[in-house]
Amino acid sequence: MADLVVRNLTRRFPSGGGIFDVSLSVQSGEFVVLLGPSGCGKTTLLRMIAGLEFPDSGEIQIGGTNQAGNTTHREAIAMVFQNFALYPHMTVFQNIAFPLKLRHVAREETERRVKESAAKAGLTVDLTRYPRELSGGERQRVALARALVREPEIILMDEALASLDAQLRASLRIELKDFQRRTGRTFVYVTHDQVEALALADRLVVMRKGRVEQVGGPQEVFDRPQSEFVAAFVGNPPMNFFVAERAASASLIADGVDFKIKAPEGYAQIKVGIRPNDLAPEVGDGRVAIEVVVESVEFSGATYIVYAKLGSNPIRAELSRRVEAGARLTLYFEPARAHLFDPSTGRRIGPA
Repeated sequence: MADLVVRNLTRRFPSGGGIFDVSLSVQSGEFVVLLGPSGCGKTTLLRMIAGLEFPDSGEIQIGGTNQAGNTTHREAIAMVFQNFALYPHMTVFQNIAFPLKLRHVAREETERRVKESAAKAGLTVDLTRYPRELSGGERQRVALARALVREPEIILMDEALASLDAQLRASLRIELKDFQRRTGRTFVYVTHDQVEALALADRLVVMRKGRVEQVGGPQEVFDRPQSEFVAAFVGNPPMNFFVAERAASASLIADGVDFKIKAPEGYAQIKVGIRPNDLAPEVGDGRVAIEVVVESVEFSGATYIVYAKLGSNPIRAELSRRVEAGARLTLYFEPARAHLFDPSTGRRIGPA
């Protein structure tokens, strides 16, 4: 297996979109997820790694060799698309074998590799069937088996589970991660679904407007977001934000609540972020109390998402018990769990 290094990659489109000065390293056998909203450049980056598009500037290194603009490196890479891109007039066997047919691989070798790839992808259907006779999950496995049959060093996947129902997506996520661990393949996976990203990634690459906002392990990105954007995008329900003023006591105050957080030097205002699951109705030592008015409640299956108001600020809390709309509720949070951001730049304040 070969490491993948993207260095200062730029691709500008006439519309103004694209990716700008993106650098990224992927170690051999690593599962890296590109996460971000639609239009942030993650698919463009994936297509350039695949050799389907060429950068205006920058390098793509595979195994230490610059491959940007070089189509020969496609031999080391396989890509699975969102729509699976299966040929409807071909059987499952023919679909999987197609990359080998293009390379004029011998018949006996083709049969062996097709069967091995189908087994690795967890495909148990009759290989003489056609894509129209398969379920969504089976078609996804055919697409994965076709990617594997060339024995690539790197597998790229673009929203590959997006068209499946939620239950099937959840089961295939487990299978995909297990497959990656068993085979040691290198994966670069694109999604806008944060649940999928947090479940699959060894490392997350959060993108916004063609640039990388943060790179790190899923827990690291969730616990210590380096920007207000990452804090809002990663986590469901999204983080609550308050514009807090520096009081005479040097504490931060918002909507009349003393957050018991010392204001960093040089700031008159600070953006304070609190995750909904860090708010609870239980009193605790050192916790800050806030009085809210409940506006509505959603049942998520395991918890209740409470939509409320703290003064003029909307606030969300994730609770284990139901409360009624219109109720006045006291919630508590630990100041140490709050996140501080520069209101002008959106960047995190404090330890990285």
